[in-house]
Amino acid sequence: MEKRNIGKLIAGVVVVGFVFIAALMFGLPRYNVWQQEMAGKAEMAKAEQNRRILVEEAKAKLEAEKLNAQAEIERAKGMAEAMKLENGTLSETYNQYLFIRTLEKLADKGDLPQIIYVPTNGMVPVMDVSKKSPVKQMQE
Repeated sequence: MEKRNIGKLIAGVVVVGFVFIAALMFGLPRYNVWQQEMAGKAEMAKAEQNRRILVEEAKAKLEAEKLNAQAEIERAKGMAEAMKLENGTLSETYNQYLFIRTLEKLADKGDLPQIIYVPTNGMVPVMDVSKKSPVKQMQE
């Protein structure tokens, strides 16, 4: 009788093994398909988010360019008004003012060269010739 019980037990284990293998054969491919679908959805969401970020950055750049253009228009209007006040001619004082503004812009960028003032008519500045200017570097 023990042999009969052992035989039934072995038969039961074999049946359970076959059922388990059949379940894996059916379930694993479906799981792989589901897993790939979820990975695809996650990648699609990430791509969509990256696209939205690029669009927002482009909108911000466009807005900045519009504001810069408006500032340039206002500056040009101011220059035109200044020219009108000077009867269409640039005075030496105004030229010095423009030169100082240019120096301030260069100093803000950190590109201010050394300047030597030579006492001549109108205090015309002479740039230090010991350093190569960007214009000379581009010409070489």
